[in-house]
Amino acid sequence: MPAEGTRIRGIHRERPGADAIAPAVEGPALDIGDDIWLSKGVSNSHAVATDDGRVVINAGLHVEGPIHRRAFDAVAPGPTRAIVVTQGHADHVGGVKALRDDDTDIVMQADWKRWRHDHEVLLPFKAARVAFAWSHITDAIMGALEQLPPEDWTITWPEPTLIVGDRLELEIGGRRFVVLSTPGGETTDAQVVWMPEIRTLFTGNLTGPLFGHVANLCTLRGDRYRDALDYVASLDTVIALGAEKLVTGHFDPIIGADRIEAELVGLRDAMQWVHDRTVEAMQAGQDVATAMREIRLPDRFDIGEGYGLTSWNVRAIWENYTGWFHHRATTELYHVAPSAVAGEIVAAAGAEALTQAARARFDAGEPLQALHLTDLVLTAEPSCTGAREVAVAAHEHLLARAENFWERAWLRHRIDALRSS
Repeated sequence: MPAEGTRIRGIHRERPGADAIAPAVEGPALDIGDDIWLSKGVSNSHAVATDDGRVVINAGLHVEGPIHRRAFDAVAPGPTRAIVVTQGHADHVGGVKALRDDDTDIVMQADWKRWRHDHEVLLPFKAARVAFAWSHITDAIMGALEQLPPEDWTITWPEPTLIVGDRLELEIGGRRFVVLSTPGGETTDAQVVWMPEIRTLFTGNLTGPLFGHVANLCTLRGDRYRDALDYVASLDTVIALGAEKLVTGHFDPIIGADRIEAELVGLRDAMQWVHDRTVEAMQAGQDVATAMREIRLPDRFDIGEGYGLTSWNVRAIWENYTGWFHHRATTELYHVAPSAVAGEIVAAAGAEALTQAARARFDAGEPLQALHLTDLVLTAEPSCTGAREVAVAAHEHLLARAENFWERAWLRHRIDALRSS
């Protein structure tokens, strides 16, 4: 391990970004060594060959399950003895129906019911909120549905046959699998799969879809808050294993014990640092916006922000501790939004005057302040061309500087909406 304070060149610089995530397509599974096979998809599915059939780790989306099955049948013949789901998101659990056999064990973490409940009661809500970022995937999914019988068009959520509390050991076909609960993962039902004899660890999306990047403690699509200290503890769990091959939910495995440890330690220490600085800001009486602006990772943490952002995590940590009331104004307590008085503000100040003020703010290099003003104008007068033009320019300014997948997707979405209104 490098000495404390040494800057490590992060692996995020070498790996693809979220734009490279794509649905599964027909084709052979990839041999990643040790009789383990990878079938790519929105989240990858893996098959481990044993002397008594295969063990599948993650199943992809429900429309991808049949594709993964055909890929695995060609290289790691069944039956499927077990399917281990590393988290309750649809792109990990959806394909279970297609991949399971009559006697397949379904291995899920003890908190699985919470995530199934969230999906079942909020599926339309969540689908609408995710569409702005993943339209290329949803379009492909709709096409794939046409290849399935109607009874398979909707997601079915499996019931586990084996439930993991903290740890579960399985011996299947001469191979040993240790399933460990990691509740600080992308969901609170997260778990990892450790194969000690070959020093291989399957982490799914423990650290987020993009390994080597800041984790999202709360996503723009909407999810339950992820606790920063649970995340740190989960990374402690996997660091202690000493993996030589790390198989993540997306893209190729990471090879080499030293590099894996360095990356995991960096991710852990960075989150601990952000947590501690956020708590200090709270104790010092700072407001959350100031903390979001001022807390930045030191250069020694060469960690990408292609999927999560430190500033978003500051807010998530803050609100996970204290909730939604920020003690800024009495109106936070009630159901009337600030936009309710936009009409009066615009009528008093004038749409043109506010648009000019927004343009002046933008020209002064303050696009966010400009957007606060254009939001007022466009709430009261949606057809105001001048305000829309300033708002588009401000979004384009932010987009040109944004590297985060979710931020860029939202900004493009808003630009399209402003231009089409």
